[in-house]
This record gives sequence, C-alpha cells and structure tokens, in this order.
Amino acid sequence: MPIFKMNADMWRNGSKRSLVSVIVSTLILSCSFSQPVLADRVYITNEKDDTISVIDTKSLEVVKTIEVGERPRGIILSKDGKYLYICASDSDAVQVMDVKTGKILHNLPSGLDPEQFSLHPNNRLLFIANEDDAITTVVDTETRKVVAQIDVGIEPEGMAVSPDGTIAITTSETTNFVHWINVEKLVLEHNSLVDQRPRHAEFTADGKHLWVSAEIGGTVTVFNVADRTEIKKIHFEVAGISKDRVQPVGIQFSKDGKLAFVALGPSNRVAVIDAKTFEVQKYLLVGRRVWHMAQTSDGKLLFTTNGISGDVSVVDLEKLKVIKSIKVGRYPWGAVVVPHP
Repeated sequence: MPIFKMNADMWRNGSKRSLVSVIVSTLILSCSFSQPVLADRVYITNEKDDTISVIDTKSLEVVKTIEVGERPRGIILSKDGKYLYICASDSDAVQVMDVKTGKILHNLPSGLDPEQFSLHPNNRLLFIANEDDAITTVVDTETRKVVAQIDVGIEPEGMAVSPDGTIAITTSETTNFVHWINVEKLVLEHNSLVDQRPRHAEFTADGKHLWVSAEIGGTVTVFNVADRTEIKKIHFEVAGISKDRVQPVGIQFSKDGKLAFVALGPSNRVAVIDAKTFEVQKYLLVGRRVWHMAQTSDGKLLFTTNGISGDVSVVDLEKLKVIKSIKVGRYPWGAVVVPHP
C-alpha cells in the first residue's frame, strides 16, 4: 500500500520519471526474492550396501539412492563437474557416473582393490591406490587406458596430487611410507617414513604443505613440500577417550585455509586445527567411527561419514557445531560435494 500511494502522489505531481524508477526497482526486488535457492548435493558412498546416498544441502535430507558397484569407497568429482569417479573396490573398477543423470557410463581399469584416488589438475590423469597390488595405477580417463603402474609400499591407500600437478603422493599402510611420485616421469622419487598406518594425504591449496594422517600412530605429519622435510607432527588428546581409539583418517581444509579438520575414527570426533600454528582448537562429537568429510562450495557446512552408526553428521562451520545427523546406508565411507549449477 505505501508503494502504490507513493506512486500515485508522484504521478499527480508530474514526477513520471521517478515513478518509472520506483516501478522498475520494485519489479527487480520482486524478481530477486522469487529466485529459488539452489543447493549443493553431497554424494556418500555406502560400502556395505553398494549404494550412494545423495543429500540435498538445503533440506539436509537424502533425496536419492543410487546403486553402484561392490564396496564403494573413494569418490571424487571431475574438475569440470560433469562426472563422478567411484572406487568400487570389490569390483576392481573405477566407475564413471554422469552427474546429471546419475547413470554409470563405464568402468575404468584400476588394478586390484582400488580404495582412494586423486585426479590431476589437467582433469585427465587419474592416480589410483591399489591396496592388494602394492602399486599406484595411472589411468587416462579419456582413452580409458592404463598409462603407468608404479610400485609402491604394501597396502597403498592415501592418494593426492599437488595443485600444480607435478607431484603425486601415495601412502602405504603397512610400510608406513609416504611415496613421492614425479608426475612428468611417472616414477617414484622419494620415500618419507611416518607413523603407523598412514591412511590419507592432503595438500594445502597453495601446495606448500602436505598433511598425512597415521591411523594407528594417532598422529598427523605435516611436510614442507619444497624439500620434503617434516615440519610438524600433530598429536591428539580427547578427554575420556583412550589413545588407541584416536585414529586419524580423513583430512579437509576450510575454504579460507585457516582451519584443518581431521576425522579421528572410533573416538567419534573431528579435530579442528589451526592450519598455521598446527594447534588443536577443539574436538567435535560426531557419529561412530568417522572416516571422511566433504564441505559445501560456500564453506559453511561440513559433512562427515560415520561408518559404524550409518549416518552423516552435519557441522556448521561458522559456529563449529554439529547441527544434524542424517541416516544414510550401511558403513558410509567417502563423501564429495557437487556444487549447484
């Protein structure tokens, strides 16, 4: 009513130009408020159900369940956002899913028991850790051919490629090594010893540091990438939880790079760490046996996969508080966010 009254007054006063401006502004505001709020989708691999649960980040509900290969674990998104790559470990294959349709397009050769992998920044070379083969397999996703198989330590699992694409990292659980692979030559160049059972490797966004979690050792080792030296070993102490239950696995960095989040397995906690000082700030109580994590494209929410409790915990990253638990399939393992179009 006030708007229409103002418009009429302007018209009577001959302020036609002002009236037109008000009408246009009102229409623009009306249109902006009517725009739908688009949401990311979180894809969760359920290794005991051979499925993927798809969570809408606006409603925080499972909106779809997709059948995939046997024992899905690692899951990543292509750089162009068109495809999902899924480690179907017991199918000995990496499956390629079309994001728009949710359909499996084809399988890539992967070696035995692929568990984790990492895609090169060129969106083409896929580096795969083959746990049962003690090798890192490199696959060209366009030709669907194996271009290299690199011998590494026993039970390789963690896999990462540096932001500049020059280094690939494999961690071997039984050998307790971080393997540094020259991507241009596709050869193993260096090994770094870490604590027992390294499970995951993650480069910082600037590529200067590499963080590696040691599940049984109960630590995270931070390396200076330039000279491959250890610069910090992070330890964890959770009140009321025995040290043997504090088992670091997945690692995620906040979008601004200020914080690191480390999933601590059967302690049912996620550690929040200052990424510059390497000091633990707090522990977040999540579901049982937390494995891996993914965060929304705006960096506001973190989703954790809790294997034993069969759910996903949602963390508000502004408040650093768990706000919801979402039931998914049996033994959720991997997680990846597909940003809204």
